[in-house]
Amino acid sequence: MPKILIIEDEASIRRVLGKILSEENETYQVDEAEDGQIGLEKIKNEDYDLVLCDIKMPKMDGVEVLEAVRKIKPEIPMVMISGHGDLETAINTMRLGAFDYISKPPDLNRLLNTVRNALDRKELIIENKLLKKKVSKNYEMIGESEPINLIKDIIEKVAPTEARVLITGPNGTGKELVAHWLHEKSERANAPFIEVNCAAIPSELIESELFGHVKGAFTSAVKDRAGKFESADKGTIFLDEIGDMSLSAQAKVLRALQENMITRVGAEKDIKVNVRVIAATNKDLKLEIAEGRFREDLYHRLAVILVKVPSLNDRRDDIPLLINHFTEKIALEQGNAPKRFSEDAITLLKKYDWTGNIRELRNVVERLIILGGSEISETDVKLFASK
Repeated sequence: MPKILIIEDEASIRRVLGKILSEENETYQVDEAEDGQIGLEKIKNEDYDLVLCDIKMPKMDGVEVLEAVRKIKPEIPMVMISGHGDLETAINTMRLGAFDYISKPPDLNRLLNTVRNALDRKELIIENKLLKKKVSKNYEMIGESEPINLIKDIIEKVAPTEARVLITGPNGTGKELVAHWLHEKSERANAPFIEVNCAAIPSELIESELFGHVKGAFTSAVKDRAGKFESADKGTIFLDEIGDMSLSAQAKVLRALQENMITRVGAEKDIKVNVRVIAATNKDLKLEIAEGRFREDLYHRLAVILVKVPSLNDRRDDIPLLINHFTEKIALEQGNAPKRFSEDAITLLKKYDWTGNIRELRNVVERLIILGGSEISETDVKLFASK
């Protein structure tokens, strides 16, 4: 049931608007406020689908109410009510984020069309937000153990913010999945997600890879080239294995975080970038700092939020869910029906020491599906998944 708030200091106008809306659609729930301050308090404490707000009011005018609502509940469409002398101000409110404005006395058809359109827009905004919260199946985080549920809770709280995140944990635990979740559940979900494996790029090329270069900056620089930070503008850059980054590159990353500016290798001109940085490492960065291999100031810039991904040995209760997930995924890839794992086989797999974590488990499941029987038994596990 759509809930509409009318903020208007003239009681007669409130009554007219309320009557029009109620007669047009019996499902509209109409609430009233006689001035801007009361209206804003109602908006803070209740959920409205639409607000009709007069511009000239005592205590707090409509422009002030609009600006306040844009900050606290920007998804609520605001329709401004203007007198003849307020038309210029009403038009200016559109620039401030108002959905539309209607003039006094209200024209019946224009009012109803505006209300319908505003409510439709609110539904679209809600649908878009729900879609953003749905993460691609390629990056599902499988598990219901306490450590994994804690990470999921952190992601739900942190993803919509601009906070930088440092993800730590052993190799093969799924740190990149956490990074993808953070991006896909963020307001930047429709912008680029750029991954950089710092360990896979030679130290002499890492700065060019991250920040780009100009023609002639070094022997193989035959033309200007944008770096990963520029490619990720308005989106997210994921610096995987950042503990392997050279100190000189660390200094430039620190500057990018401090000033939102980068400089291509060989250039003098600064380039402004708007990038959210997520980093990951399997190293103990505190130890790296103590031994002079990692900058402490960069660590504190990156680790606004610290997410520790557990090893598979620390979340053994998730192994049956992971086996089922990998079984279905591999069957889909191979075009076969999924094989079943017996309870004894799963029990035995839960006891193994998974030094390679989830990546190793996935490989073992695939091996068992290829080499095992129609149902994967404890014997199959002993034969083909021996540690």
